[in-house]
Amino acid sequence: MQRLVPSLTAKSPAILEKWLDILLSSYPAESVSFLKREKDPFANPITHQLTKGLQDILTVLVEDQGREAAIAAVDEIIRVLALQEIYPSQALAFLFHLKHIVREVLAQELGDALLALEMLELESRIDGLALLGFDNYMQRRDKLCELKVNEVKSRVSGLLRRAGIEVNNL
Repeated sequence: MQRLVPSLTAKSPAILEKWLDILLSSYPAESVSFLKREKDPFANPITHQLTKGLQDILTVLVEDQGREAAIAAVDEIIRVLALQEIYPSQALAFLFHLKHIVREVLAQELGDALLALEMLELESRIDGLALLGFDNYMQRRDKLCELKVNEVKSRVSGLLRRAGIEVNNL
């Protein structure tokens, strides 16, 4: 990917802007205007975290930083998306959108056969990230379910104690 990296690096702001717009478009319309407008990371932590995650993912892809860095970068986004009631396919679609965005932004450069071959390598890395992202998403969802179950157990246990019923195995 030696020849593709300079083009990706030079056009990363345009790539990131389009990518964030696509990711934010999954939110309700009334939220999108706020999420795009508010730049303060404390007033708008969602966009801040999503932007950081997208930047990290692009860096990991371009620099081929390895599995651990890839997992950490994807997790920035997954932490936000796992809280929503959406299917895994919807949560991870943002990774596949990157392929189309890069092809659109680098359309002229991809006329070069060598760059087109490197683009296939990049797309393969994106597919690998999607697989890591799926594992990560499922771990996050499992953890959320576990927390919900523990909360319900705690509430039921408290109610039973107040009612004077002995609780052993909740």
